[in-house]
Amino acid sequence: MLPPLDPGTLSPAAQKLAAPTAPEKLQEVAAKGIAPGLRPGEVLSVLLLLRGSERTTVRENAERTLGDVPEQLLSGALGTDLPPQVIDVLSVTYRDRVDVLEKLLAMPRIDAETVVDLAAHCSEQISELIATNEQRLLAHPRIIEKLYMNRRTRMSTAGRLVELAARNKVELLGLPAWKEAVEAIKDELIVEPTGEPTPEDIAFKQALELADELVGLEEDTHQELEEGGEQLKSKFALLYKKVADMSMSEKIRTAMLGTREQRMILVRDRNKLIATAVVRSPLMQESEAALIARNKNMSVEVLRIIAGIPELVKSYGVKRALVENPKTPITTAQRLVQHLRENDLKILAKSKNVTGPVKDAARRHLERRNT
Repeated sequence: MLPPLDPGTLSPAAQKLAAPTAPEKLQEVAAKGIAPGLRPGEVLSVLLLLRGSERTTVRENAERTLGDVPEQLLSGALGTDLPPQVIDVLSVTYRDRVDVLEKLLAMPRIDAETVVDLAAHCSEQISELIATNEQRLLAHPRIIEKLYMNRRTRMSTAGRLVELAARNKVELLGLPAWKEAVEAIKDELIVEPTGEPTPEDIAFKQALELADELVGLEEDTHQELEEGGEQLKSKFALLYKKVADMSMSEKIRTAMLGTREQRMILVRDRNKLIATAVVRSPLMQESEAALIARNKNMSVEVLRIIAGIPELVKSYGVKRALVENPKTPITTAQRLVQHLRENDLKILAKSKNVTGPVKDAARRHLERRNT
């Protein structure tokens, strides 16, 4: 969070106008962006200070003006080097104005946290602009992380960002599947920027849009077969094809920022790097984790990772699903048994679908509770 703007950095005239002792009527006018004698940049600085005024009318006027700065005033201010606090406010107000953001990003005093916030929410065009400043990216790796997780960032750009960080030995600790992302680009061609999206970028974007159309179904993409195994549900056939056609790095990024339906497809991928990236996704919900943990066709490594993520395993449903799944490592299941309710322990102790050691653990915990 940026520190408050220091009035002492302004000209004497601006300081006098922003001071609590200034005439209220004068401040009310200034709060509308009218301050004769002050440069446009200083007018915005005064507006920012007046936004914190104890005078209700002044405060409300300043808030309203900063939310829609008169075009002439804005244009004049963007031609100067603004304080970081003013840049930050404008970057939020004009998040959809490419012309404004281009000038703000070029200002020497822009704060890294402002760029981090922009990287998380900006358009494709602005993400391309942010991605060109390699010096800033390497100095502030969180910008790379936010760009990577921004669905509007092109896939080719995300790949270059991962390659840039890996080449400079910068670890993106904020990306849960960082190691998987680095491994994925080793054998892939990193496309140099041309200014236009590549066919792969377009295909990746279309896959995300298709997945968005299926959001809300709240069901698994596959159904279990009576004879064992499972098969894809027909309604997800096109989505499955889109995902199957992705490169490894595209699949890992989709695992991180895609939809529930995409994750339910990718968690079944034969490549363990992709499957495990799914359960590391910050978007993974407890209901998804329980569905995956219940699946007897899931890989052991996926189940092991779920059991090691505190945010997921705190769910009772996830704990019970892991214990009941015979694919869960025995030591993991035994550790989780103690957290189950008595009624579930009774069922588990007689179940034919779990291993002997897990049944024994359930019986022991029942005996301890009854003594």
